[in-house]
Amino acid sequence: MVGYRYLGQEFPHGMVNHSGGEYVIGAIHTQTIEGFWSMIKRGIVGTFRKVSKKYLQLYVNEFEFRHNNRENADIFGAAIKVC
Repeated sequence: MVGYRYLGQEFPHGMVNHSGGEYVIGAIHTQTIEGFWSMIKRGIVGTFRKVSKKYLQLYVNEFEFRHNNRENADIFGAAIKVC
C-alpha cells in the first residue's frame, strides 16, 4: 500500500489492505496487477527474448494497449488510430 499512496489523481488506482483482512473489493484485487506483469514477462521471454532498460517503457506500453484492447475485435484498427 505504501508504494501506491502518492500516485494521486494522475494515476487512478484502487488498493486492498491485506494486513486489515481485505483481499478483494469489487474488481480491485492483487491478481489484476500480478496477472498483467505475468503477461508482460511471458511476452518478453516468448516474443522479444530480451529488452533493454532504455526501451522497457515502450514494451510495457505495448502490453498495456494489448491488455486494454483484449476484447476489441478490431485491435489492429485501434492500433493504427493511435499512430
